[in-house]
Amino acid sequence: MSLATDSTISATARLGGWQAALPFWMSFLLVPLAWVSATQGGWTVLLLPLVTWYLFSALDWIGGLNLANADPQTPEADLFWYRLLTLLWSPVQFVTVFALIWYVAPAEHLSTLEKLAVFFGVGVISGTVGINYSHELMHQKNRFERALADLLLAMVLYSHFRSEHLLVHHRYVGTPRDPVTARYGESFYRFYPRVLRQSLLSAFAAEKAKLARKNRPWTDASNPFWRYWILQGGMLALAFVLGGWAGVGLFLMQAGVAIWQLELVNYVEHYGLTRKHLGNGKYEHVRPHHSWNAAHRVSNWLLINLQRHSDHHYKPDRRFPLLQTHAASDAPQLPYGYPVMTIAAMIPPLWRRVMNPRVRRWRAMYYPEITDWTPYTKRTLPVPR
Repeated sequence: MSLATDSTISATARLGGWQAALPFWMSFLLVPLAWVSATQGGWTVLLLPLVTWYLFSALDWIGGLNLANADPQTPEADLFWYRLLTLLWSPVQFVTVFALIWYVAPAEHLSTLEKLAVFFGVGVISGTVGINYSHELMHQKNRFERALADLLLAMVLYSHFRSEHLLVHHRYVGTPRDPVTARYGESFYRFYPRVLRQSLLSAFAAEKAKLARKNRPWTDASNPFWRYWILQGGMLALAFVLGGWAGVGLFLMQAGVAIWQLELVNYVEHYGLTRKHLGNGKYEHVRPHHSWNAAHRVSNWLLINLQRHSDHHYKPDRRFPLLQTHAASDAPQLPYGYPVMTIAAMIPPLWRRVMNPRVRRWRAMYYPEITDWTPYTKRTLPVPR
């Protein structure tokens, strides 16, 4: 499977009609699998991780790359079926998670281990699909869509991701101030605890600073953290009402798995990539080459083009069907889609073997004038203002 080249990128994708949008709806097929696992138990509790990770990896190999780009000026009216799937997913996930808590918590045909395994699978759904859809929704100007993003994030107890992503990550990606940019040589096992702590603190600090610019204290009612805490508390309370303490435990299980899935993807998306320091604490503007790109067709259907991440950071306001895939001359390319790359990230020696040479080639290609990368690796450069 060859990577994208300048001559193979084309603007031929047609977006009109539900038929063109249909492949992106495949995420809804994961919901019946969750119920199969819950009702049947046994080996079926492994269905969701097997399908999401391994089946989609195989389908990526069969489906190859999608190098066609839609017209970024496509009118909003032509995106109806694409928008609808992100709008519908929020209530579907809400009903699925809490109906399963009600059903699984007292279920006598499932052992404790099977119950945990079922909700491990539910966490794969709420992380792989739910948080991903919340990411699409939080970038929209429509208040209703942003509210749905808050609902999805509250279901995994990670509401601050919205503030961190919009106010910190997009502004400071590839610089010392972005917790989510994985450092060259940093394993996922060092990245994960660091980003859990730093992302929460940086998100709160960003909202506090935003209020301070309006001469308001962090305790002001407009601070979204009040909404985050209320929504998350409501989710935990509902889990308790439906399933008691066992229900809370199952809810926490899926939330933990979902957060792990998100941060695995975050680790992959920018590993080792940095923006050039221009002096006086300033950095170059974000370009497509500051994010890893993946044009793998089937996993992009599942992840609603999240793997076209180079374009997302370059043009954050584009809806997912309009995201462009970039040629290898414009953006670094992942050798495989996220299902494979996130598995590799869990095996540090394999990850370093696959990715470190690519990072070094990226450095030589885009920044041949930089001969000492030690400051970028150790994060000793000035923090951007």
